[in-house]
Amino acid sequence: MIDYPGFNIRMAKFAKKHNIKVFYYISPQIWAWHQSRSEVLKKIVDNMFVILPFEKEFYKKFDFDVDFVGHPLLDAIEGLDTPAEQREVIALVPGSRNQEIFRMLPVMVEVAKQFPERKFVVAGTSSANSSVYKSCEGVANIQLEYGKTYELLNRAKAALVTSGTATLEAALFNVPEVVCYKGGLVSYIIAKWVIKTKYISLVNLVMDKPVVAELIQGDFEPVKLKAELDSILNEGQKRSDILNDFVELRSKLGGAGASRNTAQLMVKYLSE
Repeated sequence: MIDYPGFNIRMAKFAKKHNIKVFYYISPQIWAWHQSRSEVLKKIVDNMFVILPFEKEFYKKFDFDVDFVGHPLLDAIEGLDTPAEQREVIALVPGSRNQEIFRMLPVMVEVAKQFPERKFVVAGTSSANSSVYKSCEGVANIQLEYGKTYELLNRAKAALVTSGTATLEAALFNVPEVVCYKGGLVSYIIAKWVIKTKYISLVNLVMDKPVVAELIQGDFEPVKLKAELDSILNEGQKRSDILNDFVELRSKLGGAGASRNTAQLMVKYLSE
């Protein structure tokens, strides 16, 4: 089984009931919410293979010994590494769902307008309604590219990124970033009550410290966003510290070969 808990937990219960060995690759993010599911997973999963180093410690609290195998993103981006001096654009990564793009992109665009000498590129997705990108139409220094997020990050000097996997992707491409999030008021209040983590970005969660700035809800507004972008575009100590932390981040993520490592462990456990 891979990731998605809703269907997979039901399948695992069925398999366990019929004495079928259950392997689970890429743990659902129950460490952020639904932590009680860890007890359920412990009962129905024979071996769990996790891709974030802190997940091993999380499951240890529930007396569930899991295997950290590394992160598959390291394989996905292998060989993509544009030299720093060739990185000129600023990436705007507003998310992939219509609602979040509709909320996030206009604020990012307002900030981009304040840097007329810089070129900004929006990471568009064809799965979203084209109307959600309307705010960047006709802005001279903004270009919209569909389906080229990795190519964009590989040539970006900095990025404004909506919270999600893209925050980790940007870091692995060595792109200093500002992590952004704004939801509906009710959704935000519920999330604050339910979510159990100190940070919203995977970068900060893995490093267990605020490596990249997080502008959440009311803090996600043009003045603060511009100030944060200015600070990471400047070739100073802050940018240097972020890039150094990204080197450590890669090391913590365990190197390439996550899926291969998982397959080898599965073969080992099957032979025992």
